Amino acid sequence: MDDLADLVTAWRAATSALRLLLVVDNARSAEQVRPLLPAGPGSRVLVAGRQHLTGLDADLRLTVEPLGADDAVALLGELLGKSRADREPGAARELVRRCGGLPLALRIASARLQSRPSWTLAFLAERMARGMDDLDELRAGDRSVEAAFRVSYDQLGPELRRGFRALGTVPTARFDRLTLATMLGGTREDAEGVLEDLVDASLLQQPQPGRYRLHDLVRAHARRVASEAPEEAAADRDAVLYLYTAAGRMASDWGPSAFPPVVDVAGSAIPGSSFAGWREASAWLDAAGGELVDVVAHAVAGGHGDHACRTAEALVDHLAGQGHHHECRTALELALTCADEATDRRMPAALRNCMGLVDVYQGRFRQASAWFSEALRYGRALDDLREEARAIAGTGIALGQLGDPEGAISHLSRAVELAAEVDDDWLTGVSHCNLGSLHHRQERHEQALAHYDTALALAEKNGRPRTIGSTLCFSAELELALGRPTEAASLLRRATELAGQVEDLPLRTVSLSRLAAAEHSRGNLRAAVGLHHEALATLTPHTSTWLEMGVRIRLGSTYTATGRRAEARREFRTALALPGAGDHPREYRMAREGLNATGGHAPPPARGVPGGGPGGGPGGGPGCDRPPSGDG
Repeated sequence: MDDLADLVTAWRAATSALRLLLVVDNARSAEQVRPLLPAGPGSRVLVAGRQHLTGLDADLRLTVEPLGADDAVALLGELLGKSRADREPGAARELVRRCGGLPLALRIASARLQSRPSWTLAFLAERMARGMDDLDELRAGDRSVEAAFRVSYDQLGPELRRGFRALGTVPTARFDRLTLATMLGGTREDAEGVLEDLVDASLLQQPQPGRYRLHDLVRAHARRVASEAPEEAAADRDAVLYLYTAAGRMASDWGPSAFPPVVDVAGSAIPGSSFAGWREASAWLDAAGGELVDVVAHAVAGGHGDHACRTAEALVDHLAGQGHHHECRTALELALTCADEATDRRMPAALRNCMGLVDVYQGRFRQASAWFSEALRYGRALDDLREEARAIAGTGIALGQLGDPEGAISHLSRAVELAAEVDDDWLTGVSHCNLGSLHHRQERHEQALAHYDTALALAEKNGRPRTIGSTLCFSAELELALGRPTEAASLLRRATELAGQVEDLPLRTVSLSRLAAAEHSRGNLRAAVGLHHEALATLTPHTSTWLEMGVRIRLGSTYTATGRRAEARREFRTALALPGAGDHPREYRMAREGLNATGGHAPPPARGVPGGGPGGGPGGGPGCDRPPSGDG
């Protein structure tokens, strides 16, 4: 140390009268750099390194990010020859995507192409796509992208290396501190410290506060170093997949108690959820956005069928509740490919019940009925009362919408009995709501009211705003039918507020549209039109045809009452022209009748809809527990 101090003193004395530009490359720490700082006024030091040297005072800090697509293609053209790159513009973009915009990766890819004139850019990109990851192709002689990453990894301390390996098993591109904390078995604060240190080590990106991601090639390297400790990697993978299952179950309106306990391979119960309640779990899943399907795909690709099935099942209510029916269906289809091999033998029935539920939410009742029939067969073969009850309830919902109210009542009544046996409050409430709707349509109002009251009590006990709001919509329909629009409006205002709390657009659509119908009944036609337009504004490309038809039919009826017949005709025509409109006989008939009544010329009845479906006006009851998924 005395020698170093003497050297530092001599260096500063020698540079005190000089104006220097000093370049320090590959600096590992602020302690390395400080002794090299010149003493002369006006001197400048440019420090480059893999680490973010936050302990070093600096006038300007820059992080060199990967190149954007255009700049990366331009660099590839310079390295490879512009004419060769220009001959394959699509392949050039695919290649730079595979290289992740990293200049070193682009240089190595170009070197390989230069040494193999017969290779096209498309050929190399295809080789990279076929391999386990792109790192195998990004090596030339003693240079490789992986070697550069390994240097950074080897410079980490044991705690950071452990955290980096864990991130190699994460199923999504982006993640947060809870994800790592769950795998490491520590606190969120400790995990955040590890993540922030990995950001400083340039091995991790932070696209937004609290969210992290690995560059695609760094992620491939993380997977490789994780595979070097297979038992550790398996435990990390299980932990993070259990986390997604727990989050889905907690966020679900079904509630965690509606699912059987999760056990590990040894038969031991998995510890409880990391979430304080459904709101926290739902927010955590929301932050994952469109990557939730990737979790299921990751489990399927890795041969972890039980994880894939459990996670897909757990995510159904969360995804469907947000109107993400396509993502929900994709996750279930992926899981179904391994359901028959899952050690959890209820999965073939459970996933088919979930598929039927998604079809119900989208108003596809014939398809739903087929799924429920299969689920019932599997459930009975295993003597699984829970799945049998759900399949019977689903069949009852479908029958009610397909014009068989008595069959629907029989099935739903049986479902209530079975749901009580397995203590499934959610299914009991669903069944009572649909029984109420069926009695309502047949003008058995006292019976309907009794079922709705029971359903609402169960919903309040469950405490989920979406279920409460949905049940209030049912009750409001009955209040309207009984000529009590003021009471209906009060219920619907609360339902609208609850929909806003959970950001459930379909539920908000239904509650606003029905509130408009209540205002219409009270004679507030101007307010009704405004509310109908608010409901229309909540529609998305994912909105079911059934739901949109109901909104437009109600709006058309209000326009008719105000004398705005041309606008009424426009809404009725739009409802009839929606994709699959003929699959909803009752709504199709109502739209045709509305169009004829306003002087329009209705098209011939859709095939299979000669006489329309069950009765009911524009405020007719929905056909499932969640109005947005089954509004009529």
